[in-house]
Amino acid sequence: MHDEEPTRKTRYTVWPPLLEIVRARFFEFIRRPEAVFWVYVFPLLMVLALGIAFRNKPVETIEVALVRVAGGEELAAALKHDERIRLRTGDLASCEKLLRTGKVALVVIPTPPTESGSRAEPPKIVYRYDPTRPGSLVAKETVDHLLQRWAGRTDPLPTTDEMWDEPGGRYIDFLIPGMLGMGLMGGGLWGVGFAIVDMRIRRLLKRLMATPMRRTDFLMGVMLSRLLFVIPEMAMIVLFARVVFGVVVYGSYGAVALLILLGAFEFSGIGLLVASRARTLESVSGLMNLTMLPMWVLSGIFFSYERFPEAVQPLIRLLPLTPLIDALRKVMQEGESLASVVPEMGVMSVWMIVTFVVALRIFRWSD
Repeated sequence: MHDEEPTRKTRYTVWPPLLEIVRARFFEFIRRPEAVFWVYVFPLLMVLALGIAFRNKPVETIEVALVRVAGGEELAAALKHDERIRLRTGDLASCEKLLRTGKVALVVIPTPPTESGSRAEPPKIVYRYDPTRPGSLVAKETVDHLLQRWAGRTDPLPTTDEMWDEPGGRYIDFLIPGMLGMGLMGGGLWGVGFAIVDMRIRRLLKRLMATPMRRTDFLMGVMLSRLLFVIPEMAMIVLFARVVFGVVVYGSYGAVALLILLGAFEFSGIGLLVASRARTLESVSGLMNLTMLPMWVLSGIFFSYERFPEAVQPLIRLLPLTPLIDALRKVMQEGESLASVVPEMGVMSVWMIVTFVVALRIFRWSD
C-alpha cells in the first residue's frame, strides 16, 4: 500500500501554517538582542535626542556691542535693563572686530550728546550690522525699539503680550507623527522584506515549499508576525512622548491605533513586494533604500513637504508615507476624526492591496 502524497488540504494537528510562521518569527526575533534594541530602544533614543535638540527655548540672547562715547552711560543702562540684551562695550575698532568675527549681531554707534541752549539734545544713533546674517535684523529692531522708548517715544496703540505654551504647536508635537510613520515604514520594509530574503538565502523557503503551506499563508504569517512587534513599538513612542515631553493626542486614541494598523499593513505589503524576487541581501538593501529615500526626504517626517514647489506636492501626497503622516497629524495635533482622513486612508489602502496582490503573484520560494 502506497503512502499518500501530501496535499494542500492536509489537516494540521498542532498549528495552522499561518500561525506557525507567526510563532516561529516571534521566537526568532526575541532571541536576537540587537533586533530588540533597534526596534524598541533606538526609536525612543531618537525621539529623546530630537525632542531635546528642538525643544522650545527661552528667548535667545541678543549680542550687541556699544561704542563707548562721552555721556553714553545712559544708553548702556537702557540696553542692560532688558534681559534679552547681552551688551559689550569698547572703542569703535574693537566693536567692529566683534561684528566681523560674528561675536555680536549689531554694533551701536552713538554720537556724543550736544547742548542746544539750556536743553541737551539726545545722541544720534548709527546701527552697523550685516543684513544677511541671521538674527541681525531682529537685533536691530529690538535695540531700536528699546532706545526709542528710552528717548520718550510712546505707542499710540495699546497692546498686551500673552505667552502661549500649550502642547500642540511645538516641534516635538509635529515630530512624533513623523516618527511613527518612519517607524512603520522601516518596520515594514526591513522587518518583512529583509526577513524574507534572509530566509531565502538560508534555504528556509525551499524547505517551506515542501510543506503543505500556501504562499498566502506564508506571506500573511510574516506580515502578522511583524505586527506583534510594531504595535507595541508605536505605543511605546506615543507613551514616551506623553510622559517625557507632554505630547497630547487631541483626537481619538482609537483613530490613531487604526491608522497605525493600516500603515503597518501598507508597508508590510511594500516590503513583501520588494522581497518577492530579491536573491541577495545587497539587492534587497538597495531596493529598500531606493524605496525609502524619496519618502525620507519628501513625505514630511522632519519638516513639512509644503516647503517643496506646489507643482510636485500632488505627487508627494501619493507617496505611501505621506498620507499616513498627514492623517496622524490631523488626528493627533488637530483633533480631527477618522471621517476627515478618509482620503488619506484610501490612498494607503490602495498601496496595501495592490502591493500585496502583486507580491503574491510574483513571489518565488526559491531563486
